[in-house]
Amino acid sequence: MKLGVMGALLGKMKLDEALDYCAKLQLDAIELPAGAYPGDPWGLVGIVHDKPRLKELRSKLSDRGLEVAGVAVHGNCVHPDRKIAAEHRKAHREGVLLAAELGTVVVNFSGCPGGCATDKTPNWVTCPWPPDYSDIARYQWDEVLIPFWAKENDFAAKHGVRIAFEAHPGFSVHNPELLVRLRQAAGKQLGANVDPSHFFWQGIDPVEAVRYLGQHNCIFHVHAKDTAIDRRNSSVTGNLDIKSYADLAHRSWVFRTVGYGHGDEFWKSFISMLRTCGYDGVLSIEHEDSLMSLSEGFEKAVEYLKGLLLRQPVGQAWWI
Repeated sequence: MKLGVMGALLGKMKLDEALDYCAKLQLDAIELPAGAYPGDPWGLVGIVHDKPRLKELRSKLSDRGLEVAGVAVHGNCVHPDRKIAAEHRKAHREGVLLAAELGTVVVNFSGCPGGCATDKTPNWVTCPWPPDYSDIARYQWDEVLIPFWAKENDFAAKHGVRIAFEAHPGFSVHNPELLVRLRQAAGKQLGANVDPSHFFWQGIDPVEAVRYLGQHNCIFHVHAKDTAIDRRNSSVTGNLDIKSYADLAHRSWVFRTVGYGHGDEFWKSFISMLRTCGYDGVLSIEHEDSLMSLSEGFEKAVEYLKGLLLRQPVGQAWWI
């Protein structure tokens, strides 16, 4: 296994500075932000059409011993606002082309459509009743999500690229079962970016989620991010919490640096299950811990995971 970083958290640095920082921390890889919600801090949208700049990017990475863990274009390609959808679709397509050049995956969200063809904002369905919500879900899946991602599956296949969806609340695919549903309906280039942080507060066991996704052969990428649940707050409000992420004292849950929401018992089991399911790729650290500075939270995650990653190939059962 290898250790990397979701590069959006380093977006305020210049590219050379960010890559130097990664090399200093002895990381193996970086996930490159290239449009939509991660932004485009290093001007990578469209770089695939500029061969000198693309060659320069390869050189910068190679000089520091870094590989590209993925191209991050997390967005809402099926947004009912056509302007937003067009922007995110462009980033996604450019991301596929860049991933093809760099030999990596594209990381995205499934997106969330409106509740009908005339809606102007996304509509996240979380229950089947009243029946309006079941009707909305049928429209979203049958008329928007499956047709759109089937087309993108074919485009990705043409370029030899896989699309790793992060199952994220607020989007139609927010759990492993729904991710597999979209994969089975729209194509085998579609798979998972496993991010345990979003599973914890939904009541999903990330280890069992990995087992389930592994059984469907669709673990393409992994984010390393933690979540802590405040049991006193969640006992009153539940975990569907729309308070600001900055309202730390009153939220039912908050994102934490790896190791500060769950300890070795979870992270060792999570990493072991990834290997059991055949994933030996990059764990890409995503730091969104409001209780720590960027550098302290990120560097603590790096040091913590360095002691847990399984670096060497699987050994033989010599004791048999």
